[in-house]
Amino acid sequence: MQVFLSIILLIVGFVALIKGADVFVDGASSTAENFKVSKILIGLTIIAFGTSAPEFAVSLSAIASGSTDMVLGNVIGSCILNILLILGIAAIIHPIKISDDTVKKELPLCMLISVLLAVLILDVFLAGGETNQITRSDAIVILLFFSVFLYYLITLARKNRQEDSSTSQPKYHLGKSLIFIAIGLAGIILGSELVVSSVTTIAEAIGFSERVIALTVIAFGTSLPELVTTVVAARKGEQDLAVGNIIGSNIFNICVVLGVPVALFGTITPIGFQTLDIIMLVASAILIFLFSITTKKINRIGGATMLIVFCIYYGIVLLV
Repeated sequence: MQVFLSIILLIVGFVALIKGADVFVDGASSTAENFKVSKILIGLTIIAFGTSAPEFAVSLSAIASGSTDMVLGNVIGSCILNILLILGIAAIIHPIKISDDTVKKELPLCMLISVLLAVLILDVFLAGGETNQITRSDAIVILLFFSVFLYYLITLARKNRQEDSSTSQPKYHLGKSLIFIAIGLAGIILGSELVVSSVTTIAEAIGFSERVIALTVIAFGTSLPELVTTVVAARKGEQDLAVGNIIGSNIFNICVVLGVPVALFGTITPIGFQTLDIIMLVASAILIFLFSITTKKINRIGGATMLIVFCIYYGIVLLV
């Protein structure tokens, strides 16, 4: 009976997610037009931070209850999913153009922060430590990198306002745009919460381990806001919103979703994690950078390649 109810709630959650994302993207696009800033900036900020809210809530709850594998799995799994699955699907639906600024600035920063996390966590492999850990001092370093990202966003916003000279009218006035963002985000968060809780119940009934649930069910569930938002943005031709959402979400996940809880609660020592998980995190960031720097876009072949890599990795996760 409980599994049957979970399936019903799962369907309701998906409906809320899809409709919420549709409204959210329209509101975010119109907000960019009202403020006369680039849509990549809105994607890096409002959309990225908003859709990362579920990951942040899950990490705070997990670290407070001592589920360290859940914290790390939530972050690493979500970052891998964002690039390989979400951008892969979005690129297959509609090839995604990557701007020069994104190739030169945002993508390298995303890759740098992914490498930083790998260096900080692989104590056994890189520093000969007894266990892999993320300490409070590591978290502070991560948050310092996030402050650099925030400074870049402020600089980008000022540059956009100075360069913009368009006279085109926004789709909606500012008040309606912000209401659309709020309603859409509420639908996304509610939908993702229903999906996560429902699928977790089903996965536990099947008997999956905490690591597998963290890297699959929780990571996928908390990445649903990014998934539906990115796919909807790609379908509507809002490519800067789609790319900015993924890049901003990954940076926010590593720096805030992981950094803030560890800075508040102290060191975490993952138990069930493998080096492969960290390698795939860095590899996915490098993969999107290579696609972008060579062709300035992610075409359908690139999207299919990402999905193949995703399937191989998660096949290993489920089998090991």
